[in-house]
Amino acid sequence: MAEVEVKDSGKGGKKGQQKKMKIHVDFTPMVDMNMLLITFFMFCTTLSKPQTMEISMPTNDKVTEEEQNKVKESEAITILLGDHDRVFYYLGQPKYEDYTSLVESSYGADGLRALLLERNKKVVNKVKELKERKKRKEIDEVVFDSLVTEAKKTKGSPVVMIKAKLADENGENGASYRNLIDALDEMIICDIGRYAIVDITEGDLFLMENYEKKGALSDQIDTSLKKN
Repeated sequence: MAEVEVKDSGKGGKKGQQKKMKIHVDFTPMVDMNMLLITFFMFCTTLSKPQTMEISMPTNDKVTEEEQNKVKESEAITILLGDHDRVFYYLGQPKYEDYTSLVESSYGADGLRALLLERNKKVVNKVKELKERKKRKEIDEVVFDSLVTEAKKTKGSPVVMIKAKLADENGENGASYRNLIDALDEMIICDIGRYAIVDITEGDLFLMENYEKKGALSDQIDTSLKKN
């Protein structure tokens, strides 16, 4: 509340002399109002929930090296993020002698998504059924999340490795951050349970370069390249 005090100079003052006014502003009600607003926002604001990422840990079951190679050959999908928003992939082990083993795709629904949905068909169907059960309120959120996690561990489901080409010395070319985000989005959309971001190798760069030159570099293959 504001108060105005008028100070009278008395009878001895000169005629026509302006009276002095002293203004006093009381901020106590404003402080109370601020405390009420702070309390209101504290009770009405919803804090952001922490987001977690599920990681599939290796199994304790002992398997032979031959079995590991078979699994890797049949389930592995390697995605290469190249220059100018281009994306490639190959299945199983890389075939450096055959440039057609590297396939150019896209970030659209008819590109990587179509490939991953086809290769991960069993898991996608299971998750779809679980969503229907949840919609019918047969299972709650906790049970749904648990069953989805188990479904993504289905035997034969693909293992995806994402490799991004780095920019050159001038900071040009290479895959963009947006490309990496788009690739990770496809992992979620297609219910891929096992995927990882891996450093790109010289062999992967050779595959992309040989693809651009229509296999012209196949004769220059070094045996050490295959080990990369």
